[in-house]
Amino acid sequence: MPEEPFAGGSNKPMDGVDPALRSHISYIDRSREYYRAKGFVTPYRWIKHRSSPFTPLRRPLSEATVGVVTTSFPPEAVEGRSKAVMASPSSPTPDVMYTSDLFWHKKATHTDDVESFLPLKTLRTLRAQGRIGALSDRYYSIPTRHSHRQTKGFAAEIVALCREDGLDAVLLVPL
Repeated sequence: MPEEPFAGGSNKPMDGVDPALRSHISYIDRSREYYRAKGFVTPYRWIKHRSSPFTPLRRPLSEATVGVVTTSFPPEAVEGRSKAVMASPSSPTPDVMYTSDLFWHKKATHTDDVESFLPLKTLRTLRAQGRIGALSDRYYSIPTRHSHRQTKGFAAEIVALCREDGLDAVLLVPL
C-alpha cells in the first residue's frame, strides 16, 4: 500500500501523483492520519452540532461590522510561548504570520500571501465600496487543538472578544 502524505510527517506523493497536481485534498482523511501518526489510538472525531450556532444578520451587511478569525498568529505572539486565543490590531495588516506548525500542504502551496488567510485588505476594499459597514479594529487568532473541550473553550473566548468589539459578522478563515 502506498504511503499517505503526511503520515508520520511525510510529504511524499500519494499513489505516485505529484501533490501539486491533485484536484482535491481530503482534509478529514489527512487529519485522521496525522493524529494516528502522533500516537492517538481513537480516530479523530469531528464535532457535530444538532443545531447550528449561526444566526442571521441583524442588519444588512452594508451596515455590519465584520471581523476575522484565523488559525494563524503574529510571529511575536508565539515566540517561546504556547498559543492562546488573542486579538491583534487589524491595522496595519501584518506582512507575515506564524503558520509553520499548522497542517497544510507545504510542498503544494505556501503561506507567503497573508491576504489568502487573513483578508484584511480585501475587507477594507469592501468597506470602501460600501459592501460592509466596517472592519473590526482587531482580528482574532485561535489555536488548533485535537481536543473538543479545548476547542469549545477557545470558541467561547472568541465569542466574548467579538461581543466586546461589537461585531455583527465574523469571517472564519482556518489554515
